[in-house]
Amino acid sequence: QVQLVESGGGLVQTGGSLRLSCAASGRGFSTYVMGWFRQAPGKEREFVAAISWSVSRTYYADSAKGRFTISRDNTKNTAYLQMNSLKPEDTAVYYCAARSGQNLYSDYRSYGYWGQGTQVAVSS
Repeated sequence: QVQLVESGGGLVQTGGSLRLSCAASGRGFSTYVMGWFRQAPGKEREFVAAISWSVSRTYYADSAKGRFTISRDNTKNTAYLQMNSLKPEDTAVYYCAARSGQNLYSDYRSYGYWGQGTQVAVSS
């Protein structure tokens, strides 16, 4: 069982950067795949990125490649999403999620643990 709390969201101008954090509590953080998803108003939850427990594998949505970087620090029980070159279309509530196992899935239904979300707004 793991509990997740996101932070780091906010309002930024086009081209700006934000770093989201996801602090985990509970046991077994280092054994979970961590993912980031986002949901804009009126849209379905969308995969952004995922990282394996060993940090050796990452997986990105096409919209995130080259701009976003997912990372984790298992000693701090924290996952991160560094977002650069932000665009207005990146505006959404961002959620971190965790799943047991080793596969990096993009389907949100594969993740059993979720944070409450943090709002990111990018102004044009």
